[in-house]
Amino acid sequence: MAEEVKLFGFWASPLHRRVEIALKMKGVKYEYIEEDLTNKSPLLLKYNPVHKKVPVLVHNGNPIAESLVIIEYIDETWKHNPILPQHPYDRALARFWAKFIDEKAVPALRNSTWGKVKEREVAIGEACEHLKTLENELGDKKFFGGEDIGLVDIVANVVGIWFGVFQEISGLELLTEEKFPKLCKWIHEYVNHTAIKEVLPPRDKLIEYFSPLLGAASK
Repeated sequence: MAEEVKLFGFWASPLHRRVEIALKMKGVKYEYIEEDLTNKSPLLLKYNPVHKKVPVLVHNGNPIAESLVIIEYIDETWKHNPILPQHPYDRALARFWAKFIDEKAVPALRNSTWGKVKEREVAIGEACEHLKTLENELGDKKFFGGEDIGLVDIVANVVGIWFGVFQEISGLELLTEEKFPKLCKWIHEYVNHTAIKEVLPPRDKLIEYFSPLLGAASK
């Protein structure tokens, strides 16, 4: 019996792109359904009635929501090309850093480029501290996952791709080679990784989409 895999997403969402990276790493074939976030489909609301958000993965009729939960489900369902480490302690560390990125780094990075000037000033300081923490954690490794990308690298797509777009639009120069050489080297390796390149939205399209949104948020 053929497996049915569907992914509900939105092209500019880093959260949906995380799930695509995981599916690409596993070589899982799937049907992609693009959502209009201003007019969400009945199917999306049916499959994710709690959050009513993308991404949602539907596997053989069973819906799974929230990007981190989906990635772990993918890793447990398709065992080859593991995303999380094998040792329980290493798995716990990967989950810790994924949580740190989502709960600490991403909000500060977003607020440093979105929002009013005074709010952004506070957020820039926080974002700088969180980037230092990630720079130290990366150390001399090629990826957060070691020699290949793992859970933390996938979750860090906001840092590796989207934040660069937000910086360019807002004129902020925070994540630079001078300040964060290891993270910038990681970004270069990251965006050139096969699984990432295959799902990377065009940078000019992201800039075109987010420019008016960042402009409106700063007023």
